[in-house]
Amino acid sequence: MAESVNVPIPESIPAKRNGSAWAPLREPLFRSLWIAAVISYTGTWMQNVGAGWLMTQLTMSPLMVSLVQAAATLPVFLVILPAGALADMMDRRRLLLITQGWMVLAAGTLGILTLRSYVGPWTLLLFTFLLGLGAVMNDPAWQAITPEIVSADQHTSAVALNSAGFNVARAVGPALGGAVVAVAGSGLAFLLNAASFFGVIFFLYHWKRPHLEEVKTGRVLEAMWTGIHYVRGAPLVKSVLIRTGAFSFAATSVLALLPIIARPHGATGYGLLLTSFGLGALAGAAVLPRLREKLSVDGLVAFAILLFAGMTFAAGRVQMFGALCAVFFAAGTAWIGILACLNVAAQTMSPSWLRARALSMYLLVLQGGMALGSALWGAVATWVGVPAALMFASFSLVLGLSTIRRHRLTAQQLDLAPSVVRD
Repeated sequence: MAESVNVPIPESIPAKRNGSAWAPLREPLFRSLWIAAVISYTGTWMQNVGAGWLMTQLTMSPLMVSLVQAAATLPVFLVILPAGALADMMDRRRLLLITQGWMVLAAGTLGILTLRSYVGPWTLLLFTFLLGLGAVMNDPAWQAITPEIVSADQHTSAVALNSAGFNVARAVGPALGGAVVAVAGSGLAFLLNAASFFGVIFFLYHWKRPHLEEVKTGRVLEAMWTGIHYVRGAPLVKSVLIRTGAFSFAATSVLALLPIIARPHGATGYGLLLTSFGLGALAGAAVLPRLREKLSVDGLVAFAILLFAGMTFAAGRVQMFGALCAVFFAAGTAWIGILACLNVAAQTMSPSWLRARALSMYLLVLQGGMALGSALWGAVATWVGVPAALMFASFSLVLGLSTIRRHRLTAQQLDLAPSVVRD
């Protein structure tokens, strides 16, 4: 399962959660997909470690290294809006089977070529782009099926468990990926990622999707225009998109340049730094409810952005590995706090019949900002060095706080359940 933002939209937001947080796992359908998804997420993180580390083996250019992340997210500009329209128009199960198969082919081919030493920097970027293309086509439909595989009274808890599964994979996958790359090279990591998709494919193949009413708009372009027209006339949607863009463009700098930061510590060190980030995200999700009792939504976002900006600055200057792990742990904690607000806003900002199309707009801004930011900060690092580039990125994060004044997110608009976050 390629990395994405897990923000399925409930028909309504309940006043309180129903039963145990683990209750959805007692439903066989949801449990099967959840286990398959965690395995797939783990493979995706192993792929990310392998691709980032392989590029540092091929070239030490900061621009080329940062383009690995840019290549993964660039397809969002090309196909996210059609993907959202298709996910609202056609059988989502069939669409997901196609996209999952595409990603198996891309990851498997890259793995074989890497093991045979046929991969150069541009070949790696091409296959990273192809994987990203499959992930972007997959995202809106994947996010929209959650209400279809779990009972209505367990929907909120199911979303919580989806996030928990993703963040567990984020904590485990990079460490496993770093160990695999250190022992056997990036090619094996790519092949393991290809294999990780088969659990989800097996589930989708055997899933008897309920007969739900689909929105048939006739043509993809017409469906896209309907979504765009809705976004243009919705003030809350505009606020969510502006706030998301301001954050994602600058925040991606530290992750795009991480392979260079981790270079002195080897492939295992690179994986452990990503693991520290994932563990920080898990910790952030755990403490977020307590912070929400003391801070407003915008106060929480401002605090988290300031923390992330400080850790971005520190990542370019801290040399000791233990201290770097602490920096990335704190950055992960801040990251989850910010995206909790933005993602819950994204899931409540449109009616159900526009679900996938509205989410495609959000993904366009989030992942598009990350793609553009990755390329820009890589170019800046090539020009002035990694520490200076991260310093400028941290300043940009602080300047982005100015969007809070005109585009507020209030508790009345959002039900801030941190568990719905998947970045």
